[in-house]
Amino acid sequence: MSRLPLLTLYHRPGCHLCEQAQTHLDELGFVYRPHDISGDAALTALHGDHIPVLALGERVLLRGVLSRSRLSTLKLRLLRELG
Repeated sequence: MSRLPLLTLYHRPGCHLCEQAQTHLDELGFVYRPHDISGDAALTALHGDHIPVLALGERVLLRGVLSRSRLSTLKLRLLRELG
């Protein structure tokens, strides 16, 4: 069985879309590390209001509304990539 890679979820406290994304990621079995961008000027400049952002290393996979359907599609794509 293929394992999903460790992803990074860029978020801010109090962001309802970020909280929703974390719930969906947990429900779908993603492995991720949350990263609060609110104290990081460079990340805030990079992502601005486009959070949450889900990334694999430097590669942005998804941003904005991370619905269950978008995340399910991403999960399938990542599993295919990993073989």
